[in-house]
Amino acid sequence: MDRLSTTPPRAGFGLLQICLAGVLWGTGGLGVQVIRDEVPMSVLTISAWRMAIAAAVLLVVLLVLRQLPSLVALVRAHPSRVVLVGCGTAAYQALYFGSVVAVGVSVSTVVSLGLAPVLLTVAESLRHQTTPSRSQVLVLVVALTGLVLVSVAAGSHEPGPHPTLGVLLAVGSGATYAVTTVVGRSLTRATTPLTLTTATTTVGAVALMTCAAFGGSLTEGLGNPTASLTLVYLGVFTMALAYGLFYAGLRTVPGSAAVIATLLEPVTAAVVAAIWLDERLGAGGVVGTAFILLAVAGLGRKPAATTGVVSPAP
Repeated sequence: MDRLSTTPPRAGFGLLQICLAGVLWGTGGLGVQVIRDEVPMSVLTISAWRMAIAAAVLLVVLLVLRQLPSLVALVRAHPSRVVLVGCGTAAYQALYFGSVVAVGVSVSTVVSLGLAPVLLTVAESLRHQTTPSRSQVLVLVVALTGLVLVSVAAGSHEPGPHPTLGVLLAVGSGATYAVTTVVGRSLTRATTPLTLTTATTTVGAVALMTCAAFGGSLTEGLGNPTASLTLVYLGVFTMALAYGLFYAGLRTVPGSAAVIATLLEPVTAAVVAAIWLDERLGAGGVVGTAFILLAVAGLGRKPAATTGVVSPAP
């Protein structure tokens, strides 16, 4: 019998950790909108400060736990992959936030989150030179149908100022996330999750802060208390804490439970967008969202159960 199945109290607490991580991820889009309502801060600057704050928190945690040598060892052993995954992480989060501004929280989240598992399934099939089963094909069809419905709903109801651009940015975010996950998957066997997250987050923060500095927008809006506090929230809670909770939960819960966190993110995003941002997708958008959630669940169940490792959402 699997050891995890004999420790239900610990497994239950791990499940709670993963669910909380999913809820925290789902509030990220709202945070972006709150900042943009206060100051004209670019999504690049928001992404840069979010990752910089998260990296600082994670580095402090590594220092307290005396695990900084493991970070140095990882960078020395796999410098190119660490840089690639870090820059990819920065890119897909910046694209996601850009999509939030252009089309709204709900559409951005479901499209970005829904597309990535589809692309990952295709990549796995190509890598192993296998043909997807009928159930996998069905899941892909359901996911793509959902993407089309959400895209049409975005264009007709205009939940954001640039719906077409927003959907394209969300697609780019999902695609970049999928590629980054494929490249970074082998690194999960080379070090601990905390060390890997710290390394890639730090690289991403350096990349985004450099881009924001060259754009001359690094400090814009920081004098606004609401914007500054929201940035701290995004960095500490939606990235550093959320990722920490996710990986902590995986210690006592089977990998398939990570799907719950993935599903809770778009659900949370849709709820907070409806309550605080008055976004409405309409009937087609609701059906499309449901299709994407079903597809993500179908794609994630088997891989999570067999591998025990699932990469977290943006």
